[in-house]
Amino acid sequence: MNEMIHDVGVVAIGRNEGERLKRCLRSAIACTDRVVYVDSGSSDDSVEYARSIGVEVVDLDTSIPFTAARARNEGIERLTQRWDGLRYVQVLDGDCELRDGWVQAAYTFLGSHPDAAVVCGRRRERHPDETIYNLVCDLEWDSPIGKARSCGGDALFRLKVLHEVHGYNPGVIAGEEPELCVRIRQAGYTVHRIDHEMTWHDAAMTSMGQFWKRAKRAGHAYAQGAHMHGESPERHGVKQVRSAILFGLLLPTLALLSAYWTYGISILIYIVLLAIQGYRIRGHELRRGRSRREASLLARFIIIAKFAQAQGVLLFHWRRLIGKQATLIEYKGATHGAAGG
Repeated sequence: MNEMIHDVGVVAIGRNEGERLKRCLRSAIACTDRVVYVDSGSSDDSVEYARSIGVEVVDLDTSIPFTAARARNEGIERLTQRWDGLRYVQVLDGDCELRDGWVQAAYTFLGSHPDAAVVCGRRRERHPDETIYNLVCDLEWDSPIGKARSCGGDALFRLKVLHEVHGYNPGVIAGEEPELCVRIRQAGYTVHRIDHEMTWHDAAMTSMGQFWKRAKRAGHAYAQGAHMHGESPERHGVKQVRSAILFGLLLPTLALLSAYWTYGISILIYIVLLAIQGYRIRGHELRRGRSRREASLLARFIIIAKFAQAQGVLLFHWRRLIGKQATLIEYKGATHGAAGG
């Protein structure tokens, strides 16, 4: 059972999440009576449902482009305006459900680690066995325990630190938490991941097209992060951008362009290079304790994602060069989708 904690608030964000949002908000009000839901133009009953269970609602202005960062900022602002004395905020995507005991465990951790600004735990997919894409997501969420460089879309933050670093950057359309964590660490605080079940996540990913869009969004995030914080010592996103461009754009382009003169040998060399890279990734995952099946699956999809990520990198720089404002890249389709994971 969850224990009510009155100096913790929850900010959940979403759009057209349906039953996922209902589970999300019910799990939030089981932990605290200080809950804000930020809606990004839903056409379902999300806003009405949130209000019906006593949740404070922020209905975002639809004339301004939606981003998860903007939604979280406005939710945190409403939270602090509505309730005095809050010290912590749990941010939550609308397709996620808090696990029993998580908020208390995270609260206790931050209380005993004054240098820690944010703590996250283990996010798990609700239906990892339904599709191979959901399983890949579940494996991705299983990141190392301990001091970390960044958190994901679900985490407990120390409010005073969020205010000190001026919150999320609303111009970041994806990867907003890693960018925020760069500034948190630069301010002298730490980020932690603890060994505790945190949330259920419902990716609802059933096709390669959805996986591709999600990877493309990641590439955009890497490129934007590198553009903002790519200098030493952070080198934020630089390695990921280089890898996406190398394997997803430069090498295949060179292989195709030289295929005629090399009688196709250049394409064979490229395939061998991909296989070597996949083997290296698989070995790394095996050393982390993955099963052979899991390691092979991750290696395969990490390689596939390089091509979509390269598209995302190019998209970011094209938009930047022509001065076009970045907009969300959603993989869940037009009828539903949180701005996060």
